[in-house]
Amino acid sequence: MTENKHHDNWRHGAAAVVTLTFDVDAETPILAQGRHYARHASTMSHQAYGPEVGLPRILALLDDLRVPATFFVPGWVAEQRPGLAGSIVERGHEVAHHSYSHRPPTSMTPEEERADFERALAVFADQGVEIAGHRAALWEASWQTADLVAEHGLRYDSSLMGDDRPYRVATRSGDIVELPVHWSLDDWEQYAFLPEPHIGSVIESPAKALELWRAELDGMRRYGCLFNLCAHPFLSGRPGRAEALRQLIEYALACGDVRFARCRDVAEDAAADPGLPTRTPRPPDADPEVYPV
Repeated sequence: MTENKHHDNWRHGAAAVVTLTFDVDAETPILAQGRHYARHASTMSHQAYGPEVGLPRILALLDDLRVPATFFVPGWVAEQRPGLAGSIVERGHEVAHHSYSHRPPTSMTPEEERADFERALAVFADQGVEIAGHRAALWEASWQTADLVAEHGLRYDSSLMGDDRPYRVATRSGDIVELPVHWSLDDWEQYAFLPEPHIGSVIESPAKALELWRAELDGMRRYGCLFNLCAHPFLSGRPGRAEALRQLIEYALACGDVRFARCRDVAEDAAADPGLPTRTPRPPDADPEVYPV
């Protein structure tokens, strides 16, 4: 189907590569909005549904369909639920860094972002979980984020939107691979709703989400892209939505020209691809002494 002329080596001949990613946020997005929400029993139960019900359902679904996935886990979630991250890895999937507190880097000082980043790494190190990649909370990376990823020896980031294929990001600590994301491939925009704190206003039908994602996959098969789906166990782990996810995966498998991979494996393939473009994150009003052209 593909009309892409680049024949990117990272795809290994597939028309498109699918990375199924799950942000196991649990209570962190709500607590990041204010610690007082810890007193909201209904809201906390809504978020706990993710690791306690949605995650096991999604893991079973992935087992059934024999496809790998990547789970971005905040350090706080891994710390509060010892064994959760390790149990994901034992199923053959990847666990990746998703901040400690789910506070977006853009809301923190550089010192606060570094402390939060390193605190999460320490949690995973204590649990013996090897981390290769990172995703910023709310995809709100700062101009420092890529430097932190490279400085701490991680191989990839998945927070930026500068392409629909992997690309290299040049930092002061070396190059990393970016696995780009987009709002159209995030279930948060389809399903997220809470009255307090106010999150979302519309709960879409799973059929509509499936239609959107199938259309995007078909386009990406034509143009040789990375279909980087982001889902949340407290959202897509609900029964009707899990069925839509199952149908999406079954459709992709039936296409016959789609490859499923963990993010760390795509990043490794992309890093070895000599044709991969390189970009340097640089604020539009950057000081040229700090961010050389």
